[in-house]
Order: sequence, then C-alpha cells, then structure tokens
Amino acid sequence: MTGDADRGASTDRTERSARPDRGAERADRGGGGEPTGDRRAIVAKRVDAGDADLTEISRLAEAAGYAVVGGLTQTRTEDAAFMFGEGKVAELRDLVRERDADCVVIDNDVGPYQTFNVGGKLPEGVEVIDRFTLILEIFGQRANTRKAQLQVELAELRYELPRAEAKASLAKRDERPGFMGLGEYDESVERDIKRQISEIRDELESIAEKEQARREQRRDSGFDLVALAGYTNAGKSTLMRQLAAELDVDENEDRHPDLARTAESEDMLFTTLGTTTRRAEMEKRDVLLTDTVGFIADLPHWLVESFESTLDSVYRADLVLLVVDASEPVPEMREKLVTSHDTLYERNEAPIVTVFNKIDRLDPGELADKRAALSGLAPDPVAVSARTGAGVAELRDRVEAELPEWERERLVVPVSDDAMSLVSWVHDHAHVDEETYADEQVTLAFEAKPSIVSRARAKAAELAPASST
Repeated sequence: MTGDADRGASTDRTERSARPDRGAERADRGGGGEPTGDRRAIVAKRVDAGDADLTEISRLAEAAGYAVVGGLTQTRTEDAAFMFGEGKVAELRDLVRERDADCVVIDNDVGPYQTFNVGGKLPEGVEVIDRFTLILEIFGQRANTRKAQLQVELAELRYELPRAEAKASLAKRDERPGFMGLGEYDESVERDIKRQISEIRDELESIAEKEQARREQRRDSGFDLVALAGYTNAGKSTLMRQLAAELDVDENEDRHPDLARTAESEDMLFTTLGTTTRRAEMEKRDVLLTDTVGFIADLPHWLVESFESTLDSVYRADLVLLVVDASEPVPEMREKLVTSHDTLYERNEAPIVTVFNKIDRLDPGELADKRAALSGLAPDPVAVSARTGAGVAELRDRVEAELPEWERERLVVPVSDDAMSLVSWVHDHAHVDEETYADEQVTLAFEAKPSIVSRARAKAAELAPASST
C-alpha cells in the first residue's frame, strides 16, 4: 500500500463498503443489525502475523455505547511512530471521513506518542482510543458502588502515570493530541497521580478488610462460599439465576445485607462489574454464590491489580466455578480457559470446577469432541445450559461433592430451653440427619463444617457433661 513500502513487507486488509447512512446495516464488520449508541466508531487492529479479528473489539465498543460503523486491519510489524504503517493510517483517515466517525478504537496497546501521531493524521476532533482506555470507559459506566468506582479510578491513574511525562511534553509544545483530554500538565502531575493512587489503595484496603471479616462471619454462620469466574459473557450471571434460591434471599437479608436481589444477565460484555452475592439452592449445604467481573484476554498486570479487591471474592472462596461458553470454537475456548487460569493461578486458594455452559447451542456429538479436545485444561467439566436449566441439577451435586468435607457429629443433651436453643442453632448452621426426643433427652445427629461441629460441641458441653457420643 502507498506509504508502507519503505517500512517492510505487510499484508493489509481494510473492511469497507459503500458508505452507509446512519442506522444502516454494518456489513463491513461481519455483523448485522443497527448501530447502537450516539458515538460513531471505526475499529482497527494490527497483528504481527495471521488475520486480525475485530469481533471482540467491536463488542467492547458496543458495550461502551459506540455505534461501530467501519473496521480496518493490518498484518505487519509494529511501526514505532504510528502502530500501523503510514499508508494504513491514511486509509484510516479516509474511512473516518467516509463514515462520519467521531472516534477510532484501536485494539492494541498504543503508546502515548503513537496515539498523538495517529490523532494528528485524523480529521480535527476525532478521538483515538486504545483497547485499555475503552475497557476503563466501560468499567467507569458500570461502576455503581464505592468500591467499583475506586477500582476504576485506580486503574485509570495507573494507566495515566507512565503517560504523564509524554503528555507534559506535548502540552509544553502547545499541542493537543486526541486522547484522554490532555489539559494542562506541569511537573507536579506525576506526584499528584502517585498521591491519589496511595489514597485510593488505602481506602480499598480498608474495604477489603471489612469484606474479609464478612466472609469469615459467613463461614462462622455455616455458609460455604462459591465464586463464579470466567471470561466475560460466558453466562455466569444467567447461571447464577439458575442456582440461586430466590425466596431465601429475603430470609438472609438481615444477616447479610449486601445480598443482591437480582443478578443481571444480558448478552453484553462486562454486565457484572462489582460483585453480586445470592444464596444458592442446594440439597444439604448452605451456599452463598458470588458473581463478579468477567475476565478478558490480554489485560495488563496493572489493570488486574486494580480490581484485586473484587477478585478477592474469587481468590478467597471455598470453591470456584469456572464458566466457559461451550458454543464457541475449540481454539477460542482454549484461549479463554488459559486467560482464566492465568488470572486465577497466582492467588487462587480454592479448588476449581469447570462448567461448560450454553450446551443448548451444540449439535449432537460436539460436546464430547470439545471435552476430549480440552481435557488438559478442563478435566471432568460439568455441562449445563444456564438458559434452559439442563445439567444444573448435576452441577449442584458436583458443588456439594467438591466443597471441603463436613464432619459428622451426634449430640445427646437433656431437654431444656437452652437445649432447644442449641437444636435451633444447629439447624441454622448444619444439615440435621436425626432429631429425636426420649427419656428427657434430645439426640441430634448432623453434618457440618469442622468449625461448626466444634462450636456445637462447646455449646452442648455447657448444658451437660458427656453430651457427645
């Protein structure tokens, strides 16, 4: 292409068609339907080899409220000045004009000077947004709690910190690159960013300590903690609605005031940003199920760290259900399993059960083939359809089987008001197999977590000696 010959061999592919009217079908990005959102975006991506896929970045842009009206890709080595070759940047400029776009969303980690250089080639007022800025924008839109808002702000500051020096240099030259609202910068900017990061981390640590105390309180109350994890849009929130015991939420509202009444389940990336905790409906055990933010590929370490407080709900659980969209091709499932395991690897403390979701979309025989192909990453997965409920009963059985083992106990205490209080307490915190009354004594056989059994023994010992057999 023109302008690229002096920068090495490249393979270019621009997805474009005749200029559509606003609201016209987006044939150029392989999807149908109407553009949604007030801002019109061109999506672009460069890869070193192979064909660049614009599907995910298009979905992310739509999740942020953009109408994707065009796409452009390039296969070549990275250009230090522009990310793309200069000829491809010229094509990008022409496509922006042709589609009357407001911004360009680049599915790469674009440096500050590259962003500035690309923005300088585009029509005035057209914004340049890279992948991570877009993700932060989505997070900002979905942050409805103080913790989520703090985590988004922390991620934004960590993203901004290495760019402060470059922005200051551009500001001194009185230039205005089209990214992240340059504003006025001076030597104090870096110090101010570091101060804000420190303050936010302190507040998040305080929140994390309170949440850890709440987790321990729940365990002391007899609850097992199960976390839903997985790639964004795998169907975690829909599965949570299948597993949750709707009526039991109200029963536990006073004991656990943060329990949410609903879990959103929309076909949209990052529908869940904060955490949603519900009581799950199990045969024997009292389980609290937490849904949290979905994973996504190629997230930098600083971004994952910024959401450490939210991910603690996964890291500190008793069991993790790793949900995977089984309707996707095996290579995509493999990539997303690897992304999820990488996110969980360093800090996760709980056993993991892989859940193949959306099996209602599979043809006969596909599930067995995918099980075999992914057995190394997903040994013995549970196959379900969160939409239809298929396989959910088997998943409940698997959850109870995989949770830490309970102890069996049998208590015999004299009948009294205090004994009745003990019986009531055991019913609230354990699974009672036997409760009989004879000879002025009550016999209670039950299964519970070891900590609950120890507390029950202590309570029984206060009533009468030798009350355990």
